[in-house]
Amino acid sequence: MSSPAPTPHRLSRRHVVSAGAALAAGLATGLAVTAAPAAASGRAPGAARPTGTEPPVRLVLPRPTGRHPIGTVALHLSDRSRRDPWVADQPVRELMVQFWYPAREAAVPSRPDLPRAPWMTAEAAKVFQKTGVLLDGYVTLPVTHGRTGAPADTRAGRRPVILFSHGHGQHRASSMTLVEDLVSHGYVVVTIDHTYDAGQVEFPGGRVAAYAMPPLGEGDDDPVILKAVDVRVADTRFVVEELSRIVRFRRSGAGPLPHGLADLLDLSALAMFGHSLGGATAASAMASGVPLRAGVDLDGSLFGPVVDSGLRKPFLLMSEDADTDPSWVRVWPHLRGWRRRLRMTGTRHFSYTDYESFLPQAAARLGATDEQVAEFIGPLDSVRSTDIQRRFLRAFFDLHLRDRPARILEGPSARYPEVRFVG
Repeated sequence: MSSPAPTPHRLSRRHVVSAGAALAAGLATGLAVTAAPAAASGRAPGAARPTGTEPPVRLVLPRPTGRHPIGTVALHLSDRSRRDPWVADQPVRELMVQFWYPAREAAVPSRPDLPRAPWMTAEAAKVFQKTGVLLDGYVTLPVTHGRTGAPADTRAGRRPVILFSHGHGQHRASSMTLVEDLVSHGYVVVTIDHTYDAGQVEFPGGRVAAYAMPPLGEGDDDPVILKAVDVRVADTRFVVEELSRIVRFRRSGAGPLPHGLADLLDLSALAMFGHSLGGATAASAMASGVPLRAGVDLDGSLFGPVVDSGLRKPFLLMSEDADTDPSWVRVWPHLRGWRRRLRMTGTRHFSYTDYESFLPQAAARLGATDEQVAEFIGPLDSVRSTDIQRRFLRAFFDLHLRDRPARILEGPSARYPEVRFVG
């Protein structure tokens, strides 16, 4: 039996970019997990099946704080200009994306045919829950606050659009706590599954593409991680092209969209955020000329040319409570537009994902102590951590996409003593 992986807070963001080692270690003892080597898919292998008659815990996403009800629709996109870069026998690069948008309030409660969308689709969930922390039998995955196919609320005109890129080995819903809150305040968010880099992606008909990348190496010049960033940037560019087609033709290549959605998209106010490798993707996409007005990196090391070439557009770096990442130190003098580098006391790498909310809910059923949960997501109260993340992320996008003042981004404050301004 292999020795346990290191605890998450002792790993640099470079070493947890795959999320595998941290997830393998985080709650291993509490879950009675067989300590097999960390999987690059971002989940711990070898977890024991639950015993006893105690029912699974039904997880709940935190309620969004804005006034807008949420609609959602998933789209299957095919980039026929590219072969899949990870699986040789796939002649076309396929992606799943999901729109999250302000919905017509009157339509949502009166339409039983508009069910709340699941956090993860059924066949993908079966793969996801076979291993890792959120095991089938221990927890029941949540539903979101988004109503599938709800008509869009176009009464206020077009809305800024924000892209979300997940961490390596994660999935498009991995930071839904943040996504839903942005939408409830009037943004459209498009979440992207980076196929074969994501832990699992379900396509129409129930076909699931599981993680299929080669093992990651070490160092800034690891060819696998550099290729992954390039692939993700190409994915992002293609998604933006598809959004432009939707605006022009009022439909997607996959068919009709919910009523009003195409009229809601303001692509002149387009931005991006991501967690871990998703944050690196946002930076590299901006540097590569994808037409993004602003970007946010939530605790992700940067890779490739952007580290030394930098950016001329607004960029926010927000990290866990750990020593500054070397790539952030290098890029900082090359960020020539608006810039902030924040560090949130009492957090860990996965605080910027839905694990921040899910693990406290499930800890007792998982057999995990408070100390074990804190090793994984940090000692800061989960509700407080979520509130800070939501407020600072929304303030950034309000400032740069809506030209609204954002005093909390001007400097340290007594209201948010957990947030340190670095540099």
